Amino acid sequence: MSSEASSSGLSLEGVNDVEDFLWENEEESMSWERFSHLYDLMQMGNKAFRANRFEEAINCYSKAYNIKPNDPVILRNRCTAYIRICQFLVQRQSSESENRPLSGLDPTIHAGLALKDAEKLMNLRSTSLASYILKADALILLEKFEQAHDVILSGLQVDPLSTPLQNLAMRTASTMGRRSHGITSRSDDFDCTLCLKLLYEPLTTPCGHSFCRSCLFQAMDRCNRCPLCRTVLFISPRTCSVSVTLNNIIQRNFPVEYAERKLENDSLTNMGVNLIPLFVMDVVLPCQKLQLNIFESRYRLMVRRIMEGNRRMGMVITDPTTGLVADLACEVEITECEPLPDGRFFLEVESRRRFRILNHWDQDGYRVAEIEWVQDVCPAEETREKAELLELTNKAAAYARSWLKASQAAARGDQMRLSQLFKAEGLMPSTRDPERFSFWLTTLTNRRPVERLNVLRMRDTNERLRYAVFFMQAEEEGWRVR
Repeated sequence: MSSEASSSGLSLEGVNDVEDFLWENEEESMSWERFSHLYDLMQMGNKAFRANRFEEAINCYSKAYNIKPNDPVILRNRCTAYIRICQFLVQRQSSESENRPLSGLDPTIHAGLALKDAEKLMNLRSTSLASYILKADALILLEKFEQAHDVILSGLQVDPLSTPLQNLAMRTASTMGRRSHGITSRSDDFDCTLCLKLLYEPLTTPCGHSFCRSCLFQAMDRCNRCPLCRTVLFISPRTCSVSVTLNNIIQRNFPVEYAERKLENDSLTNMGVNLIPLFVMDVVLPCQKLQLNIFESRYRLMVRRIMEGNRRMGMVITDPTTGLVADLACEVEITECEPLPDGRFFLEVESRRRFRILNHWDQDGYRVAEIEWVQDVCPAEETREKAELLELTNKAAAYARSWLKASQAAARGDQMRLSQLFKAEGLMPSTRDPERFSFWLTTLTNRRPVERLNVLRMRDTNERLRYAVFFMQAEEEGWRVR
């Protein structure tokens, strides 16, 4: 959903509470036991809603609806819960998602379900203001502002003095005004209805609508439906080609604006040497190789942009001592990228070099950082300190080779650990680069995230080599005890 929907979702009406289900609603056609179960479900649903446990509330209301279909109180309460969970997802900050990612929850789906319940409620209670308010709320969350405005005007005919409907009328009118303000004198036939800018790398869907390639797939990260007509789309970046004819028409007729759009798009995929997108997950050290499963929509967008650029991103952890993004991180390069049918990406990455984060901000839901590259303070060539460092590195390398053989023998019953050790052995760098070798040495033992972050912050290669050897020796003592 766009920023317009997000801002609209912050101030909807009529969703602060649900309606109580009364004993007076008991029907003679229903047994006492069945009605008692229905009443208990509604009580549990209302209690969960008021405690902001909206998924639990929806589950209770749905069970109640199966017992008594088309009950207006059940429909109203479930519709309200759908809208509230949609609001929660739209308003959720990227920092919250980094600490506790959610999978499988889509605001567009919940808004669509809310709209269905609101329409059923309107058929049952055509003079109820709540049905007009809830239907307008659902349409606003679906970014159908014109339709929402029409529903609001119909509700005001029922009660011209309704404050909630008057508030919604002002908001939808304001949003529609902002949209129309950005349209240029040329025909909007060449505008993307998602970003409201000139189409760039246009794709035409099977249902006949055209969008910017990046805009369409950003929308499809949340729901695999056409953003305009809601038709289910079975397309992916690998199988969908840019509409060459439409693209040529746009380039020929609007060359200046097209050049601006190209520059804007290039800035998202090729950020420059001092800017890098961040994947907030864990501490990664140079000389590591790992696999990632990318399922969050904001990171799927980030990966697509990275793959169109230099295939590199930063991996960083939230510092447990401060609760903020750590000051140091590591650059990783995507060596393999497999898009999966459900929109996820399966990645293989190799860590490269570390950097310090000078500043960071949100861009389309993920973080981007301004950085400076960090290296150890190394002794000058042809000095005694340099010779001692190389000697220490060679001794550490000899110990590492014997340690790996002993470690592999000790891990014969643990296939996962054995695989890790074989992989690490294949990544062993040359001792002619002591800094890189010292990082590789620290990856051989399993260290806690805080310890790995401390390793990343070290600027003394000698200290890092000794640190790594100390923990290798401690692990070797553990084998002997066992």
